Amino acid sequence: MRRLPPLVAIRAFEAGARHLSFTKAADELFVTQTAISHQVRQLETYLGVKLFERSGHALRLTEPGRVYLAELGELLDRLAAVTEKVRQRQDAPLRLTVLPSFAACWLVPRLGDFRDKHPDIELRLTSSQESWSFNEDRFDLGIRSGLGRWPGLKADLIAEERLGPVCSPARAAALPTPCTPADLVAAGLLHDTPRDGWSRWFRHAGLPDAAVPVRHAFDDHGHLLQAAADGQGIALGRLFLAEDALREGRLVRPLELTMPNDYSYWLVYPRAVAGRPEVMRFRSWLLAEAKVTVQDAAP
Repeated sequence: MRRLPPLVAIRAFEAGARHLSFTKAADELFVTQTAISHQVRQLETYLGVKLFERSGHALRLTEPGRVYLAELGELLDRLAAVTEKVRQRQDAPLRLTVLPSFAACWLVPRLGDFRDKHPDIELRLTSSQESWSFNEDRFDLGIRSGLGRWPGLKADLIAEERLGPVCSPARAAALPTPCTPADLVAAGLLHDTPRDGWSRWFRHAGLPDAAVPVRHAFDDHGHLLQAAADGQGIALGRLFLAEDALREGRLVRPLELTMPNDYSYWLVYPRAVAGRPEVMRFRSWLLAEAKVTVQDAAP
């Protein structure tokens, strides 16, 4: 009979060691910080060694803790992968959670191409702002905006994002020619929430003291772009999402000045599903389509 440590305690230790924080480990595993601390002490008692040491408010691994973590990460990845291999059904749908704006503006218009190329894969798409942690078996893949750091998950860059003014052709025709950043201040600006995008763009354009009036604000970027296309004002568009509307002429760029956005778009998923054939095929298709969009959007 194998002498195995308590597996619940193993999960608590691995999450705490990866984050170097019992609080973040508790959030990831949906338990309390006290439960994490208790489970780690239980594991330390079982092993007969200290795994963590505290220095002020900082949590650090001991040498035995570092040795244990180095081996455990690979073992847990292998356990998750073989479990996924055994439990998955060949006819199971590929479950994807996507930001609403990304789904509406970019992904959904391209899904016909994916269906034509991969008719055997059933894709089940959920549009949600919720940042799902994948600890519960609800989704296989997620498309999210961020810095690419999701502990315990793989993240593939879909596209970096740049911001620039966009509006309807009629709204652009009413602007001075040539148009300058200063001409936009009183031209009817539409806002994302939070509302600091335009202020940052005007600082980038050399107008740090521009008084940015608030007209309308939208918490979904797809709605913001639609309002701009309808002539309601000028939006600070995420140009990757606006590319289809720009190519079709529903939106135009009144001037070319852009700035990088803080976040990029990422395909996020657990390591355990990375080798599934349907995941690999969707990933390859998605990244190839994104590359085409980025190339089309280049000046």
